[in-house]
Amino acid sequence: MSIKDAYLVAASQAVALLGAPEVAASWEKPSALAEMTVGGLAGHLAYQIFSVGPVLQEPASEVAPISLLDHYARAAWIDVPLDGKVNAGIRAKGEAIGSDGAQGLLERAGAALAEQQAGLPECQVDWAVFMPQTGWALSLEDFLVTRMMELAVHMDDLAVSVRIAAPDLPAAAFDPVLVLLARLAARRHGQAALVRALARVERVPASINAI
Repeated sequence: MSIKDAYLVAASQAVALLGAPEVAASWEKPSALAEMTVGGLAGHLAYQIFSVGPVLQEPASEVAPISLLDHYARAAWIDVPLDGKVNAGIRAKGEAIGSDGAQGLLERAGAALAEQQAGLPECQVDWAVFMPQTGWALSLEDFLVTRMMELAVHMDDLAVSVRIAAPDLPAAAFDPVLVLLARLAARRHGQAALVRALARVERVPASINAI
């Protein structure tokens, strides 16, 4: 399964989760994420799908792509306080996207996914995708890995928020997410800390977060 196909499967799982009756029933309630409602979190999850839409509408960028690890090294939202401007903006955007309610968001996400299922297979994985919110570009393949990581993390957040089981990604989607998170965790805490967390319960570090 290609990265494009893996992303489409993960996005399909996210749309299915957005349609869960438990999500609609808890729309206005607090989510598992501080200062975010279930509807706002659902909006943030759906945004990960919406953000792929411009790939189908714009030509490949002429800006040379940077590496995936460089992308996260430069990311403005990493290590920003909860009440910082960046995180406040992310929360506000999620709430705005979810403001039409559960059914409206589900329909919009489903339509975006259908468009991507038709158009994304025609895109080349080495296309450079310029991200205006960051000012740099990634290869399409790396960009889709970032979307799958976000989908994996926020599907779990949303499922926990409404007390249902989070969907399991297929191996083709989970493996690149796992590699990305492991590399970020090792860069943050060192290789030894990651090895101990995975293999030595008696020496598990206090923290091994990737982001």
